[in-house]
Amino acid sequence: MLNIKLFLDDVRPVPAGYYLVTNYDQFVSFLKEHGLPIFISFDHDLGEAKTGYDCAKYLVEYCLDHVKTLPDYKVHSQNPVGKENIEKLLENFNNRRR
Repeated sequence: MLNIKLFLDDVRPVPAGYYLVTNYDQFVSFLKEHGLPIFISFDHDLGEAKTGYDCAKYLVEYCLDHVKTLPDYKVHSQNPVGKENIEKLLENFNNRRR
């Protein structure tokens, strides 16, 4: 894993020490080019057709394909349903891997 913290959001300012990606395509490109970061902070609503949930699904597939564990993460989204969906997806993946 890379010693990089990834911040997925299209509106909020990036916190100090994070690398910013603002949409699904940037998220996918980052993983393809650099591999897994040590931490990901997810937003759900990204102002386009693909959401943070789509990014989380891609992350799960990436980990399955590369036989990797999920990096540490949090979901900072203000969308309660979107936040719960991302958290449940990632929690379920972690629980099945144990």
